[in-house]
Order: sequence, then structure tokens, then C-alpha cells
Amino acid sequence: MNLSNLLEKELARWNDIISTRTHEPRAYIHRGMVHFKLANIDESIADFDIAEQLDSRLTPYLWQRGLSYYYAEKFADGAKQFEVDLSVNSQDVEETIWRYLCIARLYGAAKARQSLLSVKNDPRLVMRRVYDLYAGHCSTNDVLTVGTNNDKRAKFYGYLYVGLYFEAENQTDQARHYMTQALNEYEIDDYMWHVAAIHQKLRGWDYTNSKFKIQNSKLRKSDAI
Repeated sequence: MNLSNLLEKELARWNDIISTRTHEPRAYIHRGMVHFKLANIDESIADFDIAEQLDSRLTPYLWQRGLSYYYAEKFADGAKQFEVDLSVNSQDVEETIWRYLCIARLYGAAKARQSLLSVKNDPRLVMRRVYDLYAGHCSTNDVLTVGTNNDKRAKFYGYLYVGLYFEAENQTDQARHYMTQALNEYEIDDYMWHVAAIHQKLRGWDYTNSKFKIQNSKLRKSDAI
């Protein structure tokens, strides 16, 4: 069964769960994540909004909605979401970088770099290098050489964020090159792998050569609600 069919089955399962648990906010978050993986971006935002309405304490933890805002081209909303997220997790490089990416799409990379928030304690070496790249303190090669080829997670994140860096710089060919490598060469069991897949789909890039060896375990990694 291909990835799309697996995701459709997963969506149907969450529809069934929500039909009997209409006031469970985390069920809407999980369904929203599946909608995102299917490129149903507006539907994903709607589910994250319902989750927030059911429990306002979730607002600073809805990083998934920030990603959906980015791909819905609601960049101001995305930047705001990530700023709120950082109020409870101020040392998260990824939240900081996605805020940068939203600002770059609104005002340009130079403005985004000027407003880049300080983060110093991310335990992942690759993400520390990613931060340095976006801050203008290292090269893309410094990011891409982190870890060995056996460290797929580090490699995936390096190539993903280098690709996104080039998108912010309006260098589409470079962005496509590195995002494609992240997707095809360093598949990992992670929501962000689906971000790479959706990025390519929404940009109209060819990703038919992707391995897509996603197992049911990947789709069900966040089942508990």
C-alpha cells in the first residue's frame, strides 16, 4: 500500500475517533497532522484551531499549526505562532528558524536575520550549525558535514534546513536540490520528513523517485490521546 493510501486510512481512523470523542483536543491535533501530510493544509489549520478552542492552554504548543500557516502562505500568522511557542521553549532552534522563514517571506532574508532570536543551548550539533548558518556565522557546507552518512537524522535535518535557507534567499534551484536530497536520501521516522515531502508537492517539484518506505508505525507514532 502506498503512502497516500496509508494516510487516507489513517485519516478515516481519526474521523471515526472524533465522531465519538468530539471534545478531545488532541484528537483534532492528530487529525490535523494527517491532513497536513496529505497536503490538506487548510483542513489541518481548521483542526488545530478546534483543538485550541477546546483547550487554550495548547496555544504555545501548536508548532504544527505554524508549519501549516507557512505552507498556507499565512506568514504573519506563522511568525506569531512560533513567537508564542518560544515563550515556553525559548531554546528551540527549529521554532526560531521557522519564525525566521516566515519573516523572510514577508520582508526578506536580511530583515529576518536582523530579527533572529538568540538560541544557545540546543543539544543537537546539526541544529546549532543550522542556527549559525541562518545567523550568517557559518557556511552551508559546515551544516552538511555534520555527522556521518550513517547518521540519517543529522543528515536529513542538515539538508532540510539548508534547502529552506536557500528558499528564504530566493535561490529556488539550490532549495530544490537540497530539499530533494533530504527527502530521497535521508528518510527518517519524523513529522519533518513529511514537511519535506509536502514542500516539494506544493512547489510542484518532481519527487516521484522518493523511496516512500513509510511503515504503519510512522503514521501511528502519536496515537496516544
